[in-house]
Amino acid sequence: MSSERRRARGFTLIETILAIVIIGVGLAGVLSVFVASVKNSADPVVRKQLLAITEEMLEEIELKPYAVNGAPPAPSDCAARTAYDDVSDYNGYFSNARICDVDGVQQPLLDGYSVLVTVVIGTLQGAPAKLITVTASRGTDSITLTGWRTPYAP
Repeated sequence: MSSERRRARGFTLIETILAIVIIGVGLAGVLSVFVASVKNSADPVVRKQLLAITEEMLEEIELKPYAVNGAPPAPSDCAARTAYDDVSDYNGYFSNARICDVDGVQQPLLDGYSVLVTVVIGTLQGAPAKLITVTASRGTDSITLTGWRTPYAP
């Protein structure tokens, strides 16, 4: 009769402690993976925004004429960017911790992002061309896009 009573009682103390340890180790592993994924979840948003900024800037530059006579405006100024009339004017453009649109208006929602543009004159398959490099960055993240502009149109 006493053996029947023991079986009906449930878990022993050792079995309970062992179950708690096993569940705790498993839960810690699952939570560490969850924490790592949540910690880096904002990175895709930043990378996507960096890509959008670099694509916009590269497209703006590539749509400008190859060369226009005249002195380029001072680089690194949002307002002066509206006066850029050819590809070479963008050489040295640097927007530190602020992004401006094509009209020279600062975008406050993009504070903390920066853009650097370089334009190098060279040749592409024997034809004159300008290599445009646009780098957008925020903190330790950065994206660089390059493009070529040739004098195919005035």
